[in-house]
Amino acid sequence: MLVYECELFEVVPVLRRYARALTGATDRGDALVTRCVEAAVMAPTRFGLDRGGDGARLSMYALLNLLFDRSPEEFGPPGRPLPSPHPIERALAELPEADRRLYLLTALEGLSLPQAAKVLQLRTGEAILRLKSARARVRSTMVQRVMVVEDNALLAMELGALVAEMGHVVCGTAGNEPEALALLDAEKPTLALLDVRLADGGSGIEIARRLKRVRDLRTIFVTAFDDDILARDARHLGQIVRKPFTNAGIQAAISRAIFMPQPVALA
Repeated sequence: MLVYECELFEVVPVLRRYARALTGATDRGDALVTRCVEAAVMAPTRFGLDRGGDGARLSMYALLNLLFDRSPEEFGPPGRPLPSPHPIERALAELPEADRRLYLLTALEGLSLPQAAKVLQLRTGEAILRLKSARARVRSTMVQRVMVVEDNALLAMELGALVAEMGHVVCGTAGNEPEALALLDAEKPTLALLDVRLADGGSGIEIARRLKRVRDLRTIFVTAFDDDILARDARHLGQIVRKPFTNAGIQAAISRAIFMPQPVALA
């Protein structure tokens, strides 16, 4: 029994990680792991604890899936984890259940495709197609439609190039508030990069306030006048990247914005 206990000691941490992702909740995931360990201890050879290594780990993943499917009222309906603000988790929740588990086992747990296919009892060819589809759908949810509000044409082009380099879409540029609001209505951006002081005397801060009233859009201020943002009590409206900006600074801010809770559209 000592050998089995050592094997369980090694595998439980990874089981908890997978179970929490599978159920969408920490408490339900931990309850699922507890049930899994209890079942494995009752029949250690059946679940590969006598063999150890990858065999035991794969068997325990399969057992977790089985118990989850058999007790939806206890651990939550398969494929229906609790709503999450995290964009990847939201994307995964919309996948077919087999695709979701395949993605979790490969991306989160680091299993090879053949190993994950074995856990889920899928043919390798089918697993390849499912994983390719899952990855494409997850990637698509991360692509942002970015509006650039910048009255300097060269800077606007530079920001647009950085956005495109990250794989996002520049849906338009604006140099003043009317243009920004027109883009908001026509192009449905999901993220805005805003200068603070505009050449026509306009204010990126006021544009951000209008954008928030019309649609709770995520914003990033790209400015040399961050003191204006603090003075006008506008820090809550978005992140700040100081000019002169670096490529890494802009890209890091965009990445952070993607993983913020998705704002709710008001109109």
